[in-house]
Amino acid sequence: MLDLLSGVPSKRELEEADVVLLGGSGDYSVAKGGPWLPSALGTMCTLYETSKPTFASCWGFQAMAEALGGKVVTDYSLAEVGTLTLKLTPAGKKDPVFGPLGSDFQVQIGHEDIVIQLPQDAILLASSDQVPNEAFCFEGKPIYCTQFHPELNREGIITRILQYPEYLQLTGYPSLEDFSAATPETPETEAILRRFMKEVFGE
Repeated sequence: MLDLLSGVPSKRELEEADVVLLGGSGDYSVAKGGPWLPSALGTMCTLYETSKPTFASCWGFQAMAEALGGKVVTDYSLAEVGTLTLKLTPAGKKDPVFGPLGSDFQVQIGHEDIVIQLPQDAILLASSDQVPNEAFCFEGKPIYCTQFHPELNREGIITRILQYPEYLQLTGYPSLEDFSAATPETPETEAILRRFMKEVFGE
C-alpha cells in the first residue's frame, strides 16, 4: 500500500503491480488541492498511458478525471452521502462490468467534490438524479472509475459516518441510529470489483 501524500510510486513499482486500486480520504480534496496533488495527478496520467489495470473510487475517481482533462469542484448542494440509487447509461448497460447491475442499482457513497466534466475520451457508465457523472471507463483500457464505494458494505458506510460525523447532516437523517436503520446492504454493487478482476485477468 502506498500513500500518495508522501510520494508517488516509482516506475518499477508500477510495472511490478498487477493491478492498482485507488481510494482516498475525506480529509483530502482534488478540488481544493495541495502540494501533493500535482505529482499524484502525474501518477494518474502514467496509469492511463501505460494502460495499467486500475480501479479508482471516490477520490481516485475525481483524481483520474482531473488528471486527464476533466474538471472537479466542491459543491455542498450536490453532496451525496449514504445509500443512493444510480442509473446505468446505455453504455453502462452494455459494459461487462456494469451491465449485470441492471438499469437501477444501489451504492454506498460519500462525497462533496463533484466531477462536472469528464475527460474527453471517458465513457460515462452511470448517473444519479442530481449528479450526471458517477462512473466511467476508457475504451480499450482496463481502467474503471466510480464516485461511489463498491468496496463498502452497509457496515462500512456506517463506520465512515462515525469517522466523519460532520457528514451526518448531509445524509438527511437526524441521528446515526436513524441513518443506520435506513441503510441497506448492497451486495450487487460489491460484485463490481469481482467482475472487474475477471474482465481484466479472465479469471
